[in-house]
Amino acid sequence: MLSSGYYDAYYLRAQKVRTLIRGDFLRAYGEVDAIVTPTSPTPAFRKGEKADPLAMYLNDIYTIGVNLAGLPGISIPCGFTRGGLPIGLQVIGQPFKETELLAVARAYEQRTEWRMRRPSL
Repeated sequence: MLSSGYYDAYYLRAQKVRTLIRGDFLRAYGEVDAIVTPTSPTPAFRKGEKADPLAMYLNDIYTIGVNLAGLPGISIPCGFTRGGLPIGLQVIGQPFKETELLAVARAYEQRTEWRMRRPSL
C-alpha cells in the first residue's frame, strides 16, 4: 500500500500518463481499424544468447504503450534477417475487438509465406 504522499506523486501521475497514452491510441482508431508496427526494434536474440538487462528491456519498447493502454495485440512473423533471425510484426487492435484483430493477423499470414519458415536453431 502506498502512503498518501507517494500515492499522489507516483500512482496518480502514472494513471494520468496511462490515460494520455490510451487516448492517443483511441484517437488513431477514429481513422484506422488497426495499427501495425514492428514488434521490437531488433531481431530476436539467438537461442541461449545472454543480453544485458537494459538491451532486453529496450527490446520490448514497442509493446509497452500497448500494454499500458490495455489494448489487444498480436505478434506474427514477417521476415528474417540476413543472419536468419526472425522478425515480428505487431498488430494492435481496438478495445474489445479481438475478433477483428485476429482477422487482420490471419489475412496477413494467409497472404505471406513467413508463417511457413522456421529459424535454424
